Amino acid sequence: MTEPRHVPVLLDRIIELFTPALSAPSAVLVDATLGLGGHSDALLTAFPELTLVGLDRDPDALALAGERLARHGSRVHLVHTVYDGLPDALSGLGLSRVDGVLFDLGVSSMQLDVAERGFAYSQDAPLDMRMDQTTGITAADVLNTYSHGDLTRILRVYGEEKFAARIAAAVVAERSREPFTTSGRLVELIYAVVPAPARRTGGHPAKRTFQALRIEVNSELDVLRRAIPAALSALRVGGRIVVESYQSLEDRIVKHALAELAKSTAPPGLPVELPEHAPRIRLLTRGAEQADDTEIAANPRAQSVRLRAAERTREDT
Repeated sequence: MTEPRHVPVLLDRIIELFTPALSAPSAVLVDATLGLGGHSDALLTAFPELTLVGLDRDPDALALAGERLARHGSRVHLVHTVYDGLPDALSGLGLSRVDGVLFDLGVSSMQLDVAERGFAYSQDAPLDMRMDQTTGITAADVLNTYSHGDLTRILRVYGEEKFAARIAAAVVAERSREPFTTSGRLVELIYAVVPAPARRTGGHPAKRTFQALRIEVNSELDVLRRAIPAALSALRVGGRIVVESYQSLEDRIVKHALAELAKSTAPPGLPVELPEHAPRIRLLTRGAEQADDTEIAANPRAQSVRLRAAERTREDT
């Protein structure tokens, strides 16, 4: 197995954004996508009284992060759950409110770097793509059992793949000869189906298909739609949420969820805004922030990051 590595993206900016919320004694942070614990390790170091609740659906990631964070002792609580399980995780620890929530979305460094997980189109490996390998369908299951229409839909919607119908038709034809089991065969099929001019632009031609399969296998967008409101509800007044997205579908969900709560709900024409109509959060970023050229050169995975952050300004009424 390849030794995974992890370089936290926009780490200095994340520490800066969290500082007002996490500097208080007994502050609690939820890292809803713990991964290998790079961000959490830095935040626990920056805020010596901070308590961390780390969530991850991947048991392997939890084990590795646990080793990395062991030096922080009893300040660390790790929970095996998908990030929309945040309310239950907090309840299980006797917590009702927290001071910060961090989401670092998408596939983790460990999942990409370990070939056996099947996330990377650059390496031939079993078509798994489950972030939690103890449950759920695999990418091979999707390719071998979904109808042409459903395959087209997920490739078009989740991968934003313009050749979705063509790729889906080729998959259906190929699986009738032999079921798909490894990523290499799928990559070869995509190369054969996508026209040569399209292969020369927009990165690797398999990138969008692999993204779509990963999102479908892990229900990533549905989970995210539930997780962002749950995280905002868990924040105490003055608490902050920071979200790093790596593709437009994720960022769109985050942008919409934050924008809705940052608006006043006062009826038009009301002369004075009543407290119950005031925005529930304050946006801390102007649009989505990106990594600069220096960070991208040092860590190419930072190239597509989009960071958004907000602060809770009042309780629900």
